[in-house]
Amino acid sequence: MQATPSIPTTAQTTRATAAPGRRVTDAPTRMFHWLFALSFLGAYVTADGESWRLLHVTLGFTMAGLLVFRVLYGLFGPRQASLGLLWCKLAGAPAWLRSLTQSRSLAGINWRQGQNLLMALAVVALLLMVVPLTLSGYATYNDWGDFLDGDWLEDVHEFFGEAFLFVVLAHLALIAGLSLLRRKNQALPMLTGRIDGKGPDLVQKNRAWLAALLLLAVLAFGAWEWQQSPNGLISNKTWNSQAAGQAHDED
Repeated sequence: MQATPSIPTTAQTTRATAAPGRRVTDAPTRMFHWLFALSFLGAYVTADGESWRLLHVTLGFTMAGLLVFRVLYGLFGPRQASLGLLWCKLAGAPAWLRSLTQSRSLAGINWRQGQNLLMALAVVALLLMVVPLTLSGYATYNDWGDFLDGDWLEDVHEFFGEAFLFVVLAHLALIAGLSLLRRKNQALPMLTGRIDGKGPDLVQKNRAWLAALLLLAVLAFGAWEWQQSPNGLISNKTWNSQAAGQAHDED
């Protein structure tokens, strides 16, 4: 007897066409990325104004704490999150730059390697700049400039803040340009952790529990800072003084 070939059902066809793709980024890395980005955005927006000062400082401390997590995770975490991968990409920069002058045509240049190099360079620059950014901010917050002759600490803090913003904007411009060029959202894997295509997952374990712990730690730190301040993270002292001054002028 000949076996009758089975006809795939609608559910099987739907599962085949809606394949989730391959996991390339785990949950802790993605959680760090977005918490880091939101912390800087909030810190930059609240940089001016005395009323937002404590919130600004809290977000700066949050960035420093996230940096510590990323370094530890890069040293002791999975291979895909290793800081050594970033170093390997940067180490290939001299060879790639030489290929630009030696190649006879634009088609012969490994542009994907150049993309990976620029991405790694932006990530390393952002991680490194957190150190002088937070240290100068801490010194400015505690008025160390009064003992170190001048307001140069505040100027240093502002310089690294603007430099950080420049690298962030360059990073976003690169992602937007690649998305238009390849007609595919290049930022989506940092949201979903996956890319389209068949094959095994590059990241075997998602570690969602660690991402949840990281989020809880950030929220707990913010709540603790809120409770430590008698006026909360956003002070109404300046607003009240301005309102009192206006009332006095009207009288």
